[in-house]
Amino acid sequence: MLVVNRFRVPEAQRDVFVAQASAAVELFRTKAGLVSIDLVQNLDEPDLWALVHHWDQVGSYRRALNGFESKTVIVPLLSLAIDEASAYADPADVGINLPRGG
Repeated sequence: MLVVNRFRVPEAQRDVFVAQASAAVELFRTKAGLVSIDLVQNLDEPDLWALVHHWDQVGSYRRALNGFESKTVIVPLLSLAIDEASAYADPADVGINLPRGG
């Protein structure tokens, strides 16, 4: 399972964002089921950043967001992400993909 969280970060907020994102990356690395994680910056738009992570399954990712430490380190970072769908999986694993609440 792939998760892509994108962020618009003004130059004036870059250092604070990188520190906050780096702390979240380190905490994510302690979570069961994480395969890989990278904090990356766009080559053409320097204010566009992404947190790209692979998980062994969706449940591992969801469990990684639980707990006091995650709620104080990871969730505040993710609240700054661009509001868009962020979780992806192999179409064979997704099946018929219906919007939630529909």
